[in-house]
Amino acid sequence: MSSTSEFLWYIPNDVKPGHRGDTASDGHNSLETLTSHARALEEHGWRGALIGTGWGRPDTFTLAAALAARTTTFEPLIAIRPGYWRPANFASAAATLDQLTGGRVRINIVSGQDNLAAYGDSEGDQAHRYARTREFMALVRRLWTEENVTAAGEHFQVAGSTVVPRIEARGERLHPKLYFGGASDAAERVAASEADVQLFWGEPLAGIAERIERLKALSKAVDRDLPALEFGLRITTLVRDTTAEAWADAEAKVAAMAEGQSGRWSDHKRAVAVGQQRLLDLQAQGDVLDDNLYTAPGRHGGGGAGTTWLVGSAADVANALRKYEALGITHFVLSDTPYLNEIKRQGQHLLPLLRG
Repeated sequence: MSSTSEFLWYIPNDVKPGHRGDTASDGHNSLETLTSHARALEEHGWRGALIGTGWGRPDTFTLAAALAARTTTFEPLIAIRPGYWRPANFASAAATLDQLTGGRVRINIVSGQDNLAAYGDSEGDQAHRYARTREFMALVRRLWTEENVTAAGEHFQVAGSTVVPRIEARGERLHPKLYFGGASDAAERVAASEADVQLFWGEPLAGIAERIERLKALSKAVDRDLPALEFGLRITTLVRDTTAEAWADAEAKVAAMAEGQSGRWSDHKRAVAVGQQRLLDLQAQGDVLDDNLYTAPGRHGGGGAGTTWLVGSAADVANALRKYEALGITHFVLSDTPYLNEIKRQGQHLLPLLRG
């Protein structure tokens, strides 16, 4: 694969007992346990990890700061929500952490459903929600790259605002990359105008290709004035020594999920977003799409990046990921459970094939 492609993992900062097919042990969310994940990522060739967000789980930014302090190269991809943060407060916090870590911060902007009332936030319809997100991203970028910023938008206002410390330019990196997801028309317009990286979930190759072309066209339509939009894939990768062993384990996992013998999350079904519905609709096309994209997990509690899995030997999964890269994907956020074991297994067996 290209030397420019990057490989991150996922760190499950959640208090719920189980995550999409995985059972949890006591202390699974302790600082010691999650630090062991971050250090294992460093030791096994990963660039960093996505840390998710949502009300009712440990604060993502606090956890990212703690893990960054206990590591030396680990790069947290910190999920945050407009509304939970004000732009200037967030820009300052992220600039501080970026300075303290020597430029290791990445940001994932999330606009999906959340328990907004629990932290005093509110939103209107979809158009209002994404308009606010777009304004948040644009203002944060200005605060990172300009001084004495004054802005009076529909949703956020600042006057004479200068973030300290200043973000240090590192080569072509002028500030932490802003990752963004979402498959609705409104979400894609935000990505086309303000995101640095558009993250996709595990759709078939044809679906990803179609979305990449649409986003490139949208970037021209909205007169994007930023560097070209980059693309990423967030997906579960189930890797075993042989193809047969991988499929046997994948089917056993799904059977256990169906019987309720392991963690079954269904929070993604409360209000199904466009991107989530696209994944759930894939089941009608068959249990296995392309070479090894497994859709059955979505029937039994798998949501988000756990709705579809790439299954196979390290060579099988590497081959599938290369096909996504050929479409233009350069950021890969992978995971499987149990997380620590799979950080090591896939770091030892999958990553070398992707970098070879």
